[in-house]
Amino acid sequence: MKKGLLFAVGLLFFFALALYAPREASAVPAFARQTGMACNACHFQHFPTLNAFGRMFKSGGYTQAGGQNLVEGDLLSIPSTLNMSLITKVRYQKRNGDSQTSELNKGQVQFPDEAALLIGGRGGEHLGFLLEVSLVDGDSRFTNFKAPIVFEAKETKLSAIPFTTKGLGASYGFELLATGALRNSRPLEHRTETSAQQYLGTDTDATGIALVASNPIGFVNYSAWSNTHGANATGPYLNYFRAAATPTVAGWDLGAGVQVWNGTSKRGTGAAPTREKADAWAVDAQAQGSAGEFPLGVYASYARAAKTSTTGVANIFNSNTAHAKSAWALTGELGVIPNRLSVSAGYRAGRNGSATLQHENATTVGLAYLAIQNLELQLNHSWYTGDAKPSPASGNMLTTLMLFAAF
Repeated sequence: MKKGLLFAVGLLFFFALALYAPREASAVPAFARQTGMACNACHFQHFPTLNAFGRMFKSGGYTQAGGQNLVEGDLLSIPSTLNMSLITKVRYQKRNGDSQTSELNKGQVQFPDEAALLIGGRGGEHLGFLLEVSLVDGDSRFTNFKAPIVFEAKETKLSAIPFTTKGLGASYGFELLATGALRNSRPLEHRTETSAQQYLGTDTDATGIALVASNPIGFVNYSAWSNTHGANATGPYLNYFRAAATPTVAGWDLGAGVQVWNGTSKRGTGAAPTREKADAWAVDAQAQGSAGEFPLGVYASYARAAKTSTTGVANIFNSNTAHAKSAWALTGELGVIPNRLSVSAGYRAGRNGSATLQHENATTVGLAYLAIQNLELQLNHSWYTGDAKPSPASGNMLTTLMLFAAF
């Protein structure tokens, strides 16, 4: 425990010092084809983390063109080609547990862990879209979808974004930071070990609409949503609120914000519809810049989910009736070979909300290597400490080797 605290304090000190270092400026291929720009024009160090330009492209609803001819006419402006990418993720995972009935203890190849077609881009001057079609047996084919409708007033973009997602959470409608505020936007593969929001389990199914205002120095998102996937969402709806500032200070690209999930909803029909409650909040921050000639990213988060009342509706983020569930996390990533090889270290301290309020802590180290801009090899290793560390049968360490490619 003391070692974990010392490590966390060291990372906090490292984060504070990093803000004084100068910065040197450093898409999935479907978007690269549409814009005519390389993948690292939008991403910081490696995908999926976004830089300032990537955030601007996403805020614009994926409508920016440049690399392709447009088919234009009266009330029409679309790329001459429908842009598509194949996304694949292959993982090898191993725990150090002594139970031989666990596949992870033996070492498990997960092929494919993820396989999908991403189809998206410009649908018109003010309309974009992104569709993820799963290629994995048993998964929903219409896995994730959003269609931003965007209008600009001076430097502020106003958007209405209908969306549905299988497991990315209410923040899927609109999110720009890489703190794990959105499940698939974080620097390391071990998400629950490096993000407080992901430790809470904010990666639910979600269907709703996001209303967004964004400009270069920040964004605000209100979403009405239901904890379901697909076309069967019924009201009343849950609420999701997100506000973040994204200024540039002394050459550093900064971000800091707050997330709030609240409300009570009903799903289904008949005399006994399913009632659900959302009651959680989070604060997060990130800094992207450089330490000398080396790209540096630092990502921090704190999240808390209220306990479930013994007489009320269950909180979808914490079913415990004894205590709130909470966590804080801090991760740093340094590009030792800029835009090619980075090293990472992170720490998460969690309290699981059980009657004994046990601590669940994780320390993670990682390597990320870009063989080419759209092919990443990542190695993560986490070890778990605290009152609620896994049993010897499950093991207290997890190692993941991942190949992540987009074509």
